[in-house]
Amino acid sequence: MENHTIASSSITFLKNLEKNNNRDWFTENKTQYTAAQSNIIAFADQLITLMNAHDAIENGSGKKSLYRIYNDVRFSKDKSPYKPRFALGLQRATTSKRGGYYLHIQPANNFLACGFFSPNSDDLKRIRKDIELNSATWRKILNSKSIKDNFVELAGNKVPTSPRGFAKDHEAIDLIRHKQFILRHNFTDQEVIDPQFVFKANEIFQSVRPFFDYLSVVLTTDLNGETII
Repeated sequence: MENHTIASSSITFLKNLEKNNNRDWFTENKTQYTAAQSNIIAFADQLITLMNAHDAIENGSGKKSLYRIYNDVRFSKDKSPYKPRFALGLQRATTSKRGGYYLHIQPANNFLACGFFSPNSDDLKRIRKDIELNSATWRKILNSKSIKDNFVELAGNKVPTSPRGFAKDHEAIDLIRHKQFILRHNFTDQEVIDPQFVFKANEIFQSVRPFFDYLSVVLTTDLNGETII
């Protein structure tokens, strides 16, 4: 397999875009954007191939996983026409495999994230109920070596107090309050352009599997352990 490295020129393009976030500059430098985009797509194609060796990724290609660089300014306070980043979203295939992967390439703000970014109300209630009943299992997974070596702590938006129906003094109320369940790992610009970065990203994504495997069981069963899908 040919190794696809994120080029330093792709990072340079993003730095320049951040300084010149306007349509005239973008139009004048469209060839640089096209080259950088092609570079990121080739990287994503290799990453998907690597990940399919240990998981099942729904995205058929790197191009289909790439978020648009154009900013939707209709409902945003930021009226800049472009987002100075490249971002990939990778979804696990089939309804029995839950969780998603995200990679964000932006100068001085590079990171990957794994988890449950926008669980629907039923899934969120099921997750919280499992935490309430099995908090020791959650602590064990989140404190496991594979998770602790690669992620600092469980991140994501939370409700300000306890959700309705859950005791404020529950021993795992810090977890129950979560609306998102995200694990994040940051990278420097130098790490991103390293030839081994695609393998490092794949390795860190793979390390989240104990968390994903457990939540996949939770979200496909009821409180009695009966399969619901």
